[in-house]
Parts: sequence; structure tokens; C-alpha cells
Amino acid sequence: MLNPDPAPTAPAIPELDGEQLREAIAGELQAARDRTRLLTDSVDDGELTAQHSRLMSPLVWDLAHIGNQEELWLLRNVGGRDPMHPEIDPLYDAFEHPRAARPSLPLLPPAEARRYAHEVRGRVFDLLGEVKLAAGPDAAAPLLADGFAFGLIAQHEQQHDETMLITHQLRTGAAVLTAPTPAPAPGSALPAEVLVPAGPFTMGTDTEPWALDNERPAHLVDLPGFAIDTVPVSNAAYQAFMADGGYAEPRWWTAEGWAHRMTAGLSAPLFWQREGGQWLRRRFGHLEPVPAEEPVLHVTWYEADAYARWAGRRLPTEAEWEKAARHDPATDRSRRFPWGDEAPGPQHANLGQRHLQPAPVGSYPEGASPYGVRQLIGDVWEWTASDFTPYPGFRAWPYREYSEVFFAAPGKPAEYKVLRGGSFAVAPVACRGTFRNWDYPIRRQIFAGFRTARDLVDGR
Repeated sequence: MLNPDPAPTAPAIPELDGEQLREAIAGELQAARDRTRLLTDSVDDGELTAQHSRLMSPLVWDLAHIGNQEELWLLRNVGGRDPMHPEIDPLYDAFEHPRAARPSLPLLPPAEARRYAHEVRGRVFDLLGEVKLAAGPDAAAPLLADGFAFGLIAQHEQQHDETMLITHQLRTGAAVLTAPTPAPAPGSALPAEVLVPAGPFTMGTDTEPWALDNERPAHLVDLPGFAIDTVPVSNAAYQAFMADGGYAEPRWWTAEGWAHRMTAGLSAPLFWQREGGQWLRRRFGHLEPVPAEEPVLHVTWYEADAYARWAGRRLPTEAEWEKAARHDPATDRSRRFPWGDEAPGPQHANLGQRHLQPAPVGSYPEGASPYGVRQLIGDVWEWTASDFTPYPGFRAWPYREYSEVFFAAPGKPAEYKVLRGGSFAVAPVACRGTFRNWDYPIRRQIFAGFRTARDLVDGR
């Protein structure tokens, strides 16, 4: 059985009573499982067991890993149940086997993986009906405070669903997934950037019930004034950088970025190709013209940084991104989401695989932040300038391996850059204004784009 670290002492939002919380948890677990089935039932067993890229696990590994983590945390840790299949635990330990090596493991075949995940889920629903749930801290059962352990598992499954969707994008062959195209953006012109005045704001959270440890604790951050793009950088804007020789000019790149650009042979975003004077992209089995109005997607941190330098700007820091997304200058408080405290709806953001692509830049006016910044949640993960480091007063919870092992070691350069905001592939349960994602700066199979920022000069 796992031995979680002591729970954080910060209070959670007392929004739901026990039965309401139980219903909400059941709904999130079911939504995650419905999506998992869609992603795994849409391909045959050969595609489930194949490794479509060395960067990713076989889909069948993700499927059984989802069930194994659910069994570990909920059935064994919360429920005190005996292990169902302890012999498979090492196979599905993400730290024990790198993704490239997982196809060589004696993994559960597709039918057995489905059966195992289904059996675990049935027992979890039984457990959910037995445990005592209530809003707020619970010193006697910290993993059950606000249903945290169940929320952790719902988020974990949805995060792996996003990972599996990345694998679907990397696979070759006929399209197997469908979704409607996002609506065109409203026609009204938007300012290129918005100004965010100097001053403090509350970053992070002490009150979000299912927030993960790296989002905590809430703390004041005092920032100089800055300007930030109203919308993410579009494909059309990025093509201007390319047409101006952006990939051929070392002065726009850091030394590390230029070395990677040369070694990897980067000359365009991943999945782009040039045919007959036109840029095309491959998207989930379809070859199509690159939509000029969509946010650019599948670029590394180095590419995003080079574009920003070419444009005479820079990437926003993580704190700048969060202030632009959450701070309400009228009330001087930080919201849960750019639009307010209510959960995301389809009018606010492009989330949850509702579409299989970003919406055009300028979409979702109802999701704008108090400063008028749009599409901060959903559409594309946004690279920031910041390294992945802990907040002041950070405490690992409920286990070190979620965040702490990824932080930069003292005296050593950071390996990971922070991404914010979530993509069209992120489920609402795993996305909020405080949520932090991180990855290597060379990664671009992820659904990542960016927006730029600049320092103010004389307040402008």
C-alpha cells in the first residue's frame, strides 16, 4: 500500500455536501472512462499494442496503467483492499520503464487490459458508495477530504486520455476519430495586445479542492507592468516568421535552441509539409491546408522563443500568464478561471476533445479574462519563459513523484519549461487557472502553442 505524505493544511472550498460530492465524482469518473473507451475502441488490437512513436507508450499500456493507478490509490490506499494483481505493478510503473522500452514488456493483452480496468472501476464505484465524503479538510482521512483521491484519479485518467490522443495524432493510417469543426471567430477586431498594470496578485491556490501539489500554496507575486498578446500566435503569424527566414537565422535562437534546430532539422511545425507552394498539415489522419486563423500548434519551446525574439517580444513568464488569466483588477482577487469561478462551459473554452483542433484566434469572447485576454484556457497549451520550480512553501502531496522529482535540482539547470492553459485535448476536470504543466523544451508532439509578451516602456 502507498504511504502518502501528510496532507496540506489549507482549507478547500466548501461547495458540496457528501451526496453532491459523490455524484460529482461519479460523473467525472464516468466521463473519463467514456473517453478512454473512445480512444481505445476506435482502433484494432494490432494498433493498440503497436508503438506508434518511441516518444509514446502503446495505447494498451496506457489503458492498463489507468486501471493500475486507480487500483493503487483508491482500492488499496483509500479502501484498504488487497492487491488484485500485484505482479503487474512494476509493468505499469511510469518511473520504472521509459516509454521507448514499454513494448518489450509482458503487458496485458487488449482484452485482459480492458477486463482489468473494468473490474477495478466496478469496485471503485462500490467503494465510492461506502466511504464518508464531505467538503473541507479531514485530518483522519486526508485523501478523502473533498474527495481528493477520487479527483486525483479522474484527472489522471483524463491526462492519459490526452496522452493517448497525442498517440492518435502520431499514428499513420486512415482517420478513426471525428469531431465537429469549431465555429468561426467573431468578426469584431481585437487589439493586438492588452496592458496589465504593475502590482501584486495572488498566484496559486489554497482553496481549489482538487488542485495538485505544484499549484499550492497561494502566495503574493508583485509584477512590473507588461503587455501580453490578446490571442495566441496564429499559423499566419508564424508563417510570416518562417517566410522571413526565421529558421535560418541564428540570432533569433538561443545557443541551445539553435543546436537543437540544426540537429533535429527543424524547418516548420511538426506535421507540416510543403506541397505546390502551399503548407499542408496532417491532423488525425487527414491532410489539409494549414488554417491561417488557428493558433500555431506542435512547436517546441525553442521555436516559440525564436518567434518571440523575431517579433521583438518575448515569452511571458508563468506569473505574467497567470495574472493575465486570473487577476480581476476591479475586486483585486484571483479567479478560478479567466471568466470567473464557474466551471468551464462550451461558451468559455475549447476543452475536452469536443473538437480535434484549436478554435480560430479571437474565439470565445465569453471566456475572456478581466483584462480582455482570450483563449487562455483550452485550444493550445502555451509555453512560458519559466522553468518548472516549486512555489514558496511547497509541500509534496500526496506523493513526491507527482511534481517534486521534476523540479530543478539545486545548483543544476532546469530541465523543464512550464506550459499553461490547457489544449483542446484537456478535460475541464484537469484544467483551471492555477494548473501547471511542464515538459522538455524540445517536445512538440504535445498540443502546444504560445503567445508573446513585452515589458512596458514609460507605462506603455
